[in-house]
Amino acid sequence: MNSFEQFRDKKHVEDLVKKLHRVYPGGTMKIMEVCGTHTMAIARFGIRSILPEGLALISGPGCPVCVTPSSVIRQALELSQRVENTIVTFGDMMRVPTGNQTLEMRKAEGADIRIVYSVLDMIEMAKKDPDRNFVFISVGFETTTPGTALAVLEAEKQELENVFFLLANRRVIPALHALAAAPDIQIRGFLCPGHVSVIIGYGAYHDISERYSIPCVVAGFEPVDILMAIDDIVARIAQGTAGVGNAYGRVVTESGNSRALEIMDRIFEPVDAPWRGIGVIPQSGLTFRREYEHFDALRKFGIRHMAIREPAVKQPAVKQPANHDLSDDEPAGCRCGDVLKGVILPTECALFGNRCTPSTPVGPCMVSTEGSCAAYYKYGA
Repeated sequence: MNSFEQFRDKKHVEDLVKKLHRVYPGGTMKIMEVCGTHTMAIARFGIRSILPEGLALISGPGCPVCVTPSSVIRQALELSQRVENTIVTFGDMMRVPTGNQTLEMRKAEGADIRIVYSVLDMIEMAKKDPDRNFVFISVGFETTTPGTALAVLEAEKQELENVFFLLANRRVIPALHALAAAPDIQIRGFLCPGHVSVIIGYGAYHDISERYSIPCVVAGFEPVDILMAIDDIVARIAQGTAGVGNAYGRVVTESGNSRALEIMDRIFEPVDAPWRGIGVIPQSGLTFRREYEHFDALRKFGIRHMAIREPAVKQPAVKQPANHDLSDDEPAGCRCGDVLKGVILPTECALFGNRCTPSTPVGPCMVSTEGSCAAYYKYGA
């Protein structure tokens, strides 16, 4: 058995499931996964079907595309209307709707919008075509943010004056604080994201666990990884303890990737930021530090900025956006916001599987390959 197969070993999975049923204290219990890749893996492996009765795995705002405000799409569409601009983006962003428009539709109308797999691809484009402006739509959590920071440093090193960024990156920890404090969700434990934790380290979850008495356990993406983490969370709850665990020790350390953290901190600073369907979460977004503001696409082209420079509050909580024109006017009937907060399951949205399918998505949770609605639809969860 190779190192990969052991994390899908049937006997190991069966043993973990037996242990889970043995230690489960009964009653109802909500554990939230906050990672789009976990959402897909849990659905693909049918993990919900083997859990004890009463134990619910709910999906949180772990899909970067899903939580990107529609105002960001509107800003990107506005930037694309300038003939001298090239918009650069990851593929998932192309079909995210805002009103009755998407980037995919704008591209079909003739706008120069290009899909890349790495932000560094834009640097090469900008070097080859110095007469055009290149704007990267930067979305994602701490997993992808270091890549944007590196691209900024590379553009600075090569003295490129035609490279800009539309920042929509988000920070996981402030979101977990807001979710843990929300009275309408009542989360008992967090299944913490593996990819993000590689960067920030599992030590980043200690404050959440201590403040809200919620177990936080990092998990990998194979059945054994996920079940080990769930077992750990349930055992802690049954014992009346909290604390932080790491079921992804082969990759995740307590302190994370110090180099990536340093680069992010050098280029960006935290700001209050809106999450699609949720509201403004204090200190959950990023904006450029003063010395790098010339890379800000909104500043360069005079478009209203979403960043809200306010100090963090002691008890992070969700606030509603102050300006209606920067808020998220979701399509009628779309409940992506409630899905992202774990208030409802995707199947409880009236549009799910009817008007809203992967081929005709109404909301972002069905658009993204990591969206909760897409996972439920694909795997019949």
